[in-house]
Amino acid sequence: MRVLLSTYGSRGDVEPMAGFGAELRAQGAEVRVCAPPDEDFARRLADAGVEFVPYGPSAKALTKAAPAPSSLPERAAQLIAAQFDVVAAAAEGCDVVVATGMLPTMAGALSVAEKLGIRSVVVTFQKVVLPSPHHAPLAYPGKPFPAGVTDNRVLWEHDAENVNALFREALNTHRVANGLAPVGDVRGYVFGARTWLATDPVLDPWEPVPGLDVVQTGAWIVPDERPLPAALEEFLAAGEPPVYAGFGSMPMAAAADVAQVVVEAVRARGRRVVVSRGWADLDLLDDRDDCFAVGEVNHQELFGRVAAVVHHGGAGTTMTATRAGAAQVVVPQATDQPYWAGRVAELGIGVAHDGPVPTVASLSAALETALATSTRARAAAVAATIRADGAEVAAKLLLGSRETQPA
Repeated sequence: MRVLLSTYGSRGDVEPMAGFGAELRAQGAEVRVCAPPDEDFARRLADAGVEFVPYGPSAKALTKAAPAPSSLPERAAQLIAAQFDVVAAAAEGCDVVVATGMLPTMAGALSVAEKLGIRSVVVTFQKVVLPSPHHAPLAYPGKPFPAGVTDNRVLWEHDAENVNALFREALNTHRVANGLAPVGDVRGYVFGARTWLATDPVLDPWEPVPGLDVVQTGAWIVPDERPLPAALEEFLAAGEPPVYAGFGSMPMAAAADVAQVVVEAVRARGRRVVVSRGWADLDLLDDRDDCFAVGEVNHQELFGRVAAVVHHGGAGTTMTATRAGAAQVVVPQATDQPYWAGRVAELGIGVAHDGPVPTVASLSAALETALATSTRARAAAVAATIRADGAEVAAKLLLGSRETQPA
């Protein structure tokens, strides 16, 4: 079987596709992944042995530029156009398209599959984008929900209106130009059939909703066998386990001094620190030997060897830290990150920081809780319940194995 995986977003959108693609290849499928043209995505997919087809603008450059919310429809239109061009060409001869990422790009990928007459599957890496009376939707930038409205059903009605206002014209322009009928309800088009939820049921429990067909496969993880850099190994061996701090694909524009805050807060707790540069380009404050800066590194290995993980609350980082048994301090910045911060706190495996801008005092207090013996013991206990077979379950579903239902 020939499979096309299509996504557009940050590392958290691309990393699971690497895991899924590697598993599909192991089960005999031919796989290619359409994703943003960023170098770190290309490298990660190459490490997983998956063919990479770049499309659209750099996700890193777009994120760091922080375009105005009013430009969202225009940016979505450009990405949908790229899908009818690059993604459609990559999908020629494929048997199935698996779509994830931003909602308009999922709609574009599904439209490409519809145009080519091939099967399609929608997957999401967080349940909060799925309409449900059990949780509220995420608000789009520039499209706040009415003040005082707390009924989730009403909020989801507003969400459908916002999605149509932002993306329907762009989607239908390209659909009609390609001989497809226009779509009236964009969100319904994307999530109207069976949707896969590629998250762990302990970390992200799904409650069934009448009329919404959701299959939770478990998280898609690609085993990372890369050794840690020799200098990092030396640092880890030179003392007690340090605290890791990194904010992934978040530029941290609202917290320009976050590197200084992190280092001072960790030092206040008497700990060493590993600082991940990430898209915020964090670096060390001085040349003291209690700090170490890293770039791209094997988080699966590193998180199992630190005392705690301070991060932004991306789905992938939260999953990796949880699976590693590391206590966490989540400093959420946007979109689904407050949800993951809340889940970490609810599970008792760490702390949800109040707001996106930490201070030395607030982060030091959060670290006191995260580094407590009880929190670290709870993190280790929860880690033992996290499944690692999500990509295998999903691959069997896609490839038609009789073993199609997750346990």
